[in-house]
Amino acid sequence: MAPAPRYDLAVTYDWEYDKDFVRLVEEAARARGLATLPVPPAEAGRALEAFRSGGLDFRVLLDRASGSSPDFVALQALAAEKGRDVIERLDKLRWASDKATMHLELLTAGLEIPHTVILPAAAAEPEVALPPGLLAPLGVPFVVKPANTTGGSAGVVADASGPADVLTARRTYPADKYLLQEKIVPETVAGRRSWFRGFYVLGEVHLTWWDDRTHIYAELGPDEAVSLGLAPIYAVVRTIARVSRLRFFSTEIARTSGGRIVVVDYVNEICDMRLRSVHPDGVPDAVVARIAGRIAAHAGAAAARELSG
Repeated sequence: MAPAPRYDLAVTYDWEYDKDFVRLVEEAARARGLATLPVPPAEAGRALEAFRSGGLDFRVLLDRASGSSPDFVALQALAAEKGRDVIERLDKLRWASDKATMHLELLTAGLEIPHTVILPAAAAEPEVALPPGLLAPLGVPFVVKPANTTGGSAGVVADASGPADVLTARRTYPADKYLLQEKIVPETVAGRRSWFRGFYVLGEVHLTWWDDRTHIYAELGPDEAVSLGLAPIYAVVRTIARVSRLRFFSTEIARTSGGRIVVVDYVNEICDMRLRSVHPDGVPDAVVARIAGRIAAHAGAAAARELSG
């Protein structure tokens, strides 16, 4: 009887626009002599049963499905139970995705973050006092955002001006806590707004320019970052990785005219990896390729450790 196939890397995904990224991960893995198993939603049930019965196995699971179906949840849980390397476990994702929690954790870690007021969920406390002295430090306009809702700018009010805007926003997601935040205005450097998206992937940091108004990316290499005095951002991203305990995420960071380096959007736990060559607001292809290569290298290292052990 032939042995069950053993893959170096399994990748679960549930978003149609992830296909290019998964393909790049597969290509990077294949170049290293590694075997990958992509698992789209249609294959989740079969993959789960095969993994449960011993009909297939893998060393590393890159979970891009984030618990979107019972089969994906069960597959990740079984992988963790069997001691496989899971990037990332759902309990870690849920903890890191809470903006209220991350706000306090990053503040404790000494990072610059916007002045913030955290409000309880409207379902728990429908009425909250918003005296002028509480809102004044935020300035006008200020930002209102839900603590746990993910997906683009869902529920975010970018130009709130007073209590009425807060009241309306809290009704959008009544079960969620809300953050009222100072609106960060970036300086302009080399003709660009100093707003950045940093990607952290398994020990590596990749920075890009990211315009918060147009959502358009541009590459930002290490040499350019150093020449523009932006090198400290690398350390900020690494601190976020330590605090969030995640190994693959993105974050938004801005530098103001006063020189403040401010973490604006703390942790995006499932990175948008659409390619710039396909989508105008996608990530530069070279950056996505480097991220895919790092994931493949991690899987290769896991295979080498197992073989040498």
